[in-house]
Amino acid sequence: MSNSLQTLTLGGGCFWCLEAVYVCVKGVVDVESGYCNGEVLQPSYNQVCSGATGHNEVVKLLFDSTQISAREILEIFFVIHDPTTLNRQGHDIGTQYRSGIYFSTPSHEHVAREVIEEMNSSAVYRSPIVTEVLPLENYWAAEDYHQDYFAKNPEQGYCLAVAAPKVAKFRRTFARLVR
Repeated sequence: MSNSLQTLTLGGGCFWCLEAVYVCVKGVVDVESGYCNGEVLQPSYNQVCSGATGHNEVVKLLFDSTQISAREILEIFFVIHDPTTLNRQGHDIGTQYRSGIYFSTPSHEHVAREVIEEMNSSAVYRSPIVTEVLPLENYWAAEDYHQDYFAKNPEQGYCLAVAAPKVAKFRRTFARLVR
């Protein structure tokens, strides 16, 4: 892998929403929906949805740091989900929907903690950010039918009601980063 290619894994509710946004981001080379930081090896979607495995629904991003920085990836992340609600995003409730940044390098941990501290200090949100920042552990790709879900199912109810507005918000807020 080239020195400019880096990975960062994010959890912010249903992975369909995060994936739908990040596939539109200039400099993001690949987006894979998956599960991380739980106890079970190779969990299924149904197991993760039960909340019993401890996994989080996440997207693993491969990005070219010459085109987009980890900080910019995180700035998008904090605009497209609510990092102040513990174990939930809207109607999606459970530990599998927690806000999380899962890093593989010390520099990504540093940037994540710095961005969170800046946002909390400037009171961007009315409540404190509860996003966990942890090393990426026990990662598993989600089943094939979850990959590119929004692109394959744009008329599905959840996609129309939840994912599409997040994509629109990204496009409005970060026009310079739209692919």
